[in-house]
Amino acid sequence: MTNNEGINQAPATEDATAAQRSRRELLAMAAVGAAGAGVAAIAGGAPAYAAGTGAARGPKTHRLTVLGTTDTHGNVFNWDYFKDAEYDDKPHNDIGLAKISTLVTAMREERGRRNCLMLDAGDTIQGTPLSYYYAKIDPITKGAIHPMAAAMNVIGYDAAALGNHEFNYGMDTLRAFQKQLHFPLLGANALDWNTGAPTFPPFVIKTMRLDGGHEVRVGILGLVTPGVAIWDRANVEGKVKFQGIVEQAKVFVPRLRKAGADVVIVSCHSGATTSSSYGDALPWPENASSLLAEQVPGIDAILVGHAHLEIPERFVQNTTTGQQVLLVEPLKWGMRLAVMDLDLVKEHGRWRVASAHSHLLDANTVPEDKRISDLLTKDHETVRSYVNSVIGTSTRAMSCATSRFEDTAAIDLINYVQADAVKKALAGTADASLPVLSIAAPFNPDAAIPAGNVTVRDVAGLYVYDNTLLGIKLTGAQVKDYLEWSATYFQQVSGTGPFTPDQVTNAKTALAPNGTPDYNYDIMSGLEAPLTYDIDIAKAPGSRIANLAYAGAAVDPAATFVIAINNYRQSGGGNFPGVKTAPVVYNAQAEIRQLIIDWVTATKTIDPAMFSTYDWKLVSNGAPVTIEGASEGGRH
Repeated sequence: MTNNEGINQAPATEDATAAQRSRRELLAMAAVGAAGAGVAAIAGGAPAYAAGTGAARGPKTHRLTVLGTTDTHGNVFNWDYFKDAEYDDKPHNDIGLAKISTLVTAMREERGRRNCLMLDAGDTIQGTPLSYYYAKIDPITKGAIHPMAAAMNVIGYDAAALGNHEFNYGMDTLRAFQKQLHFPLLGANALDWNTGAPTFPPFVIKTMRLDGGHEVRVGILGLVTPGVAIWDRANVEGKVKFQGIVEQAKVFVPRLRKAGADVVIVSCHSGATTSSSYGDALPWPENASSLLAEQVPGIDAILVGHAHLEIPERFVQNTTTGQQVLLVEPLKWGMRLAVMDLDLVKEHGRWRVASAHSHLLDANTVPEDKRISDLLTKDHETVRSYVNSVIGTSTRAMSCATSRFEDTAAIDLINYVQADAVKKALAGTADASLPVLSIAAPFNPDAAIPAGNVTVRDVAGLYVYDNTLLGIKLTGAQVKDYLEWSATYFQQVSGTGPFTPDQVTNAKTALAPNGTPDYNYDIMSGLEAPLTYDIDIAKAPGSRIANLAYAGAAVDPAATFVIAINNYRQSGGGNFPGVKTAPVVYNAQAEIRQLIIDWVTATKTIDPAMFSTYDWKLVSNGAPVTIEGASEGGRH
């Protein structure tokens, strides 16, 4: 009997060893970041020590592994709904929670599930046609299950923080999503408008029983950028207000410690580099994770979100305690899984983090988890059918590929629909006779309207955000100031080129130290007459707009215009001058993307000749600038 057992068990043991080796090789291949490279690190070998802490021998350590995602933005599968194809980009990243789930399973098998926590740092329910469909077409407020909630429940998250985009669809949708989760949705600085108390759970304390039966209490605090108060003012005003990240952490981290938390992790939807796209519109910075680590004692590690950056490992020293606080940000869209290894020692009856390191795992190294695909493929196919439905035709193709550096018909279409909607709404009012202008940003360089049949997918690609439309009044002087601010998007150059697009765009500024994003560059157009101007990128910011004219005449600084503008910008997003205090003449809460879809559906045929004129250009000391890829006199 014993011999038979030995014969039967040997292959099983060999299989288990082979499976472990295969898993470790997979995880090692997926590792991003020097601290995580190699099979030894994946296998939980000798602990790495935080910068400046040394590697002296001490008491026996016990490892707690914290896994994390952020800014998944409605991505379940490795799919680009705008192209109706598998997602791909220049670095060949893969996306989606289905792939993240495979990595999470492998890490739990490697480290031991009881030793692992799974967190998210926000921006979950907005960003793809999948998330839009279950907010607006078959809304979760009427009983549908949100695919992101379903996927996260299968993965087994322990907690998630709110992101600013969680508020895009209003509080009813957010509350419905919250109810569908099998884990807490945290927001310590999202406060009830009247009472000032957190309107979401501020934190949760998880009791972990690590290998060996050791019990460790882990406090998880959730924080969101206070910019929600600006960007989604229409959805939160009178309901939820937002406190500063550092200020609220100073309240709740001591409470967590007092409640018995041995370890404190912050899931923080706020970038690591201190900055604000909204300038001084709020007293608290948009991106404050490094300040949080530096100024609030008692935090061991921070899962960073919001900035869509890849930070495999970073340490920030707390100025009070000298502790090195670990920061990690796993890019966006499910491209990476963060792995934070915290090595704990017990001293005087309490656990503390003796050392820490982190790395990222690349989702493009693994297949999708069949559990997720089996559960949600039907939802995926439903959305594919919706976005591929034909709603009109176009007489010619239009592309956004060059919209950030030259006037294109695709942006003109957005501006025409916006301005037309505002103009019609003003009929019969005191402002009906005012000239209407419109602003739009080059959100998506991959967006294109084909010649021939046009689908929901094509139109949705033009406008990837869930913004609503407003009309405000600005003077001619304010229009020029607005355009000057927008023109800070361009780098200052000498000569007329040729330049590559990257040599002239995405200028680094005090408000955008990593480069001004495309969505903070606005192009302005007229509805019933052209608004024309040059942007002189040889000039210093603030002195770039030349030859500004409306209907062929120089713009009178005292003239009054109505501007069709999105809610993000009107509320202060991008810190554009004049807009927050400008009189509002239209605000029907109409979604801009749906307005464009409705316009195409009603018009049937998109003919650029009805809305597209060549109104603005880049110049250098008055001479036209040549940019590689530009149309050279044609229209994209």
